[in-house]
Amino acid sequence: MLTAVVGGLALTAGFFWFASQIASEEVMLDRGADGIVALTGAAPRIPDAIELLAADRGKRLLITGVHRATSASEIARLTPLYSKYFTCCIDLDRSALNTFGNALETRRWTREHNFTSLIVVTSNWHMPRAMAEIEHQLPDVRLIAYPVMSETVRNKPWWENIGTARFLAAEYLKYLFALVRMRLDPDTAP
Repeated sequence: MLTAVVGGLALTAGFFWFASQIASEEVMLDRGADGIVALTGAAPRIPDAIELLAADRGKRLLITGVHRATSASEIARLTPLYSKYFTCCIDLDRSALNTFGNALETRRWTREHNFTSLIVVTSNWHMPRAMAEIEHQLPDVRLIAYPVMSETVRNKPWWENIGTARFLAAEYLKYLFALVRMRLDPDTAP
């Protein structure tokens, strides 16, 4: 009984820590990196990542987890002012199906380009898990988080909305699962 109570308290405390790690304001980057990686999902992630590329915050951009049927021209329509970057500096990954796959593809792309630093672009609520997965695959690469604000999490504090609290609790459980998986399989692929 005591073990269950302690476990429940630890899980709850961990959730509060996790929720406190989620950025609630936009980040202003004061430095760049060799590359930029955007994990697909919410639409604002891609335009924000392309704007970072256009502002010379990185040399190349990887958009990972692109749906197989989505073309570069369809993505370019999201940011018409920056469509020229699709011919020189933007790479699309269609193989990643989840965050773990995003991290594996990011590792391959980063090694291919000999990058030592990356700006990671994803939703604010997704950032802790994305950073953990990518850091696990690229422990020698400096990662800079660029969280994109999610209206789901930003509008009200999570504790004021049961839907947001459930959403974050589900993401927290995915984060814990990823940590356990990484602990059980500590080696990253070469």
